[in-house]
Amino acid sequence: MSSASTASIGIGEEFEEVQRGRRRKNKKGGGSTEASAVGSSRWTPYALLTPGFLWLAIFFVVPTITLFFTSLYVGSLDQGYELVPPGEWSTYANALQEYWPQFLRSFVFAGLATLLCLAFAYPLAYFIAFRAGRWKAAMLVLVIAPFFTSFLIRTLAWKTILADDSPVVGLMNTLHITDVLQRICVPPELGGCLIEPGRVLNTPLAVVLGLTYNFLPFMVLPLYAALDRMDPRLVEAAQDLYSSPWTAFRKVTWKLSLPGVVAGTLLTFIPAAGDYINAELLGTTKIRMIGNVIQDQFFVITDYPTASALSVMLMLVILVMVTIYVRRAGTEELV
Repeated sequence: MSSASTASIGIGEEFEEVQRGRRRKNKKGGGSTEASAVGSSRWTPYALLTPGFLWLAIFFVVPTITLFFTSLYVGSLDQGYELVPPGEWSTYANALQEYWPQFLRSFVFAGLATLLCLAFAYPLAYFIAFRAGRWKAAMLVLVIAPFFTSFLIRTLAWKTILADDSPVVGLMNTLHITDVLQRICVPPELGGCLIEPGRVLNTPLAVVLGLTYNFLPFMVLPLYAALDRMDPRLVEAAQDLYSSPWTAFRKVTWKLSLPGVVAGTLLTFIPAAGDYINAELLGTTKIRMIGNVIQDQFFVITDYPTASALSVMLMLVILVMVTIYVRRAGTEELV
């Protein structure tokens, strides 16, 4: 073999070695780049959640902890407050013993308002989802239109609607509806009779109607979201299998809309149980809810430990009720 051929072979081997070295280097560099990309993508969700976590920590967790520790004190604003030892926490027992009727009444009123909201909202949401057609967007705007007005103004409007000389009450008297409603009574702790003779305003019925009206959109929107994403062909398939319209609704439509029902009832019941505006404006001192008691304890009586204890108990009771309800409903897929 000639020297020229030997030299060319040597140069070729050196060239291949250089190329292999470059490939190994590029491979290592690419691996580190991929590793860094994976590492950065791993932390991206946490970075996006950080503002929300900070918001909840500052405006929910910290106030809740402060509220709990405030409930462990005794005393008054003038004489000062003193922390009670763990074995002598009597604030909760005293508050529950004195204000249990308001607690019970709040849950009853909120439950009735939630049932009425469900009865009114389900047909409306069903119509918007399946029958509204090109008017769907307009009807959704009408559903949320009350939110363009202050909650207080909307509730005050019901004082005019339910006034003794209003057309609504006049029609109810003409149809003898008030005669029937005034015979429906419960124990005084729950509010007594629904209405007084010939009078709707400042009665338990007025408070429940106010709660129903103010929180109705919170029921309509989740129901609409659940019904709108349902495939109508499933109902047609059920009817092709000789199901009656009622059976098809019960077996298909209702079950597929359960996430919306659960979400709507929670969004309605929770704020209704703690509401105090409706009972303040549409009720009387005899049918006060627990929200009215907490408001007075904070701003009128300035008994901060009792107000804090009532607030903590309200949150805990609602949390337990919601947990049981979601588990019994058989779905945790809230829309």
